[in-house]
Amino acid sequence: MAILIDENTRIVIQGMTGREGRLRAGMMRQAGAVISAGVTPGRGGEEAQGVPIYDTVTAARAAHPEINAGLVIVPSAAAKDAAIECIAAGVKLVCLMPERLPHHDALEIIAHARAAGAIVIGPNSPGLLSPGKSILGGLGGRVDMMRTAFKEGRIGIISRSGGNTMTLAYYLMKSGLGVSTAIGVGGDTYIGTSWAQLLELFEADKDTDAVVAYGEIGGVNEEGAADAIRAGKYTKPLITLIGGQNARQGMRFGHAGAIVSAHSGSAQGKIAALREAGAIVIDHLDEVGTATRKALGMNPV
Repeated sequence: MAILIDENTRIVIQGMTGREGRLRAGMMRQAGAVISAGVTPGRGGEEAQGVPIYDTVTAARAAHPEINAGLVIVPSAAAKDAAIECIAAGVKLVCLMPERLPHHDALEIIAHARAAGAIVIGPNSPGLLSPGKSILGGLGGRVDMMRTAFKEGRIGIISRSGGNTMTLAYYLMKSGLGVSTAIGVGGDTYIGTSWAQLLELFEADKDTDAVVAYGEIGGVNEEGAADAIRAGKYTKPLITLIGGQNARQGMRFGHAGAIVSAHSGSAQGKIAALREAGAIVIDHLDEVGTATRKALGMNPV
């Protein structure tokens, strides 16, 4: 099994006729994703890489009712309208790749998703990947690199960084472990799906034995994960690495949401909350394989 995406995922890409959209679509198809349709207003009736293009998501779903996931690859200024259109058309999983959306746009998208019972990953998400099943977005980079790092297995990944998602998968692979589903939640201040929500999904997945996660300064996602553990909503091992341990107040990482503000968002606070809840906190990425095997009662490699 996997969470959110699997071999039954059928995708519509908004912005597929653009340069970035064509690039991502090509890589996704090489990796085994099934793209049913693309959407670009005013270009309905065309094709891109053999995939039919429609003017709206509603028209795409009318022609391809199997569509159950959407990928938004449009400029940030158009992302809100695109995401809300996708949700309104009945798509229950939407991944937003654009970054640095205005806060009110992100919050409006999240509100629409909650009202419709949809799941939004992102904004500023590198994507989702269930090895051997499907991919939504650009997680993993080039297909050869993706196939090297991401092997099928029983470990979930949650990450605020696309590059570190791949690095976690690589070190798991080096330790003889593989991935059930990897999710880049997004690095903006407001994101559609929290760590706590994803941990509950991994808890319910009988083919995920543990989750590894990369967090960083800013926001409260990591503290929310600690709350989920304390509440008994997640009981499997959680192995975490928190970036920014030496960041000063006001220092910002590359991600819009990665900033320490007064009394909140520090790496030290996140580490303390996670450890107090029973999560395992490591100091370096190359420790993830050993720590995960130990948490599962496996011999080191």
